[in-house]
Amino acid sequence: MEQIKKMKEENLSLKRKIYRKICSIGEKKLPDKLYLKLLYQVRMGKKLNLKNPVTFDEKLQWLKLYDRKPEYTDMADKYAVRKYVTDRLGAEYLIPLLGVWECAEEIDFSMLPEQFVLKCTHDSGSILICKDRKSFNVTAAREKLNEKLRTNYYYPSREWPYKNIKPRIIAEKYMTDESHVELKDYKIYTFSGEPYLIQVDFGRFTEHKRNLYTTDWEYIDETIEYPRDPSVQIERPEKLEEMLLCARKLSEGTASLRTDFYSINDKIYFGEITFYQEAGFAHFSSEAYARKLGEKICLPGRSDGKK
Repeated sequence: MEQIKKMKEENLSLKRKIYRKICSIGEKKLPDKLYLKLLYQVRMGKKLNLKNPVTFDEKLQWLKLYDRKPEYTDMADKYAVRKYVTDRLGAEYLIPLLGVWECAEEIDFSMLPEQFVLKCTHDSGSILICKDRKSFNVTAAREKLNEKLRTNYYYPSREWPYKNIKPRIIAEKYMTDESHVELKDYKIYTFSGEPYLIQVDFGRFTEHKRNLYTTDWEYIDETIEYPRDPSVQIERPEKLEEMLLCARKLSEGTASLRTDFYSINDKIYFGEITFYQEAGFAHFSSEAYARKLGEKICLPGRSDGKK
């Protein structure tokens, strides 16, 4: 029995290697549907069910392929979204903007304050935090930003809203919450425009953890991708109801959306909009919870009436 089990594991490992190789070769060549099926097998270790998607991840993959509204591009664009937020919430919810550029060489660092945050408008993960301009490595920053500007973030996971975003760099004011060290993200999952789940990320630059809460701020003993820590008592934001109202306004007309906010001195600031949590490859602590969240997503335009 042990030998049979080992052979099955080796066969699965070989299969994943083959799929991974195909994905790396065909990242920009394979059609979206085929590419996502292969990538899902590699990342999740199982087949992607697009005919009858059930779990949260499966439905996000379906939405990537079949829910493509032009306005999603501006909503995912970290610069263009500022107008979207202003129109729906008001400019007071935006973190102050310090500048916008089309390439790193245009940035005059001497004109920026001692502390600031740089990020690209068309991707995820290109953030650079400067806490002391005197020790900030400008050369390395320019190299990283220009490298990111040459990348189309759509291709690796086929997240359609990123495909036609104009690559730019923005600088925002550096801000921290009551910890004076970081900003905790309050990430609100909305389904059909209604908030359902709140994810709080903390320790992102030390030991990234993630706690989940209901909209009534009850702790949920589940995980999505990153470990939870029930010993960390995260206080209910004083203006939670306002935060939820903001999430409703921003997610109106969408099947599934995550809207991120910060709470700074009891004032709410908008963070970003995300259409596909973990690009639709999130690992859950239980299959039951993945299905439970999947049930909340009503897929638009399904003639069979299924969610």
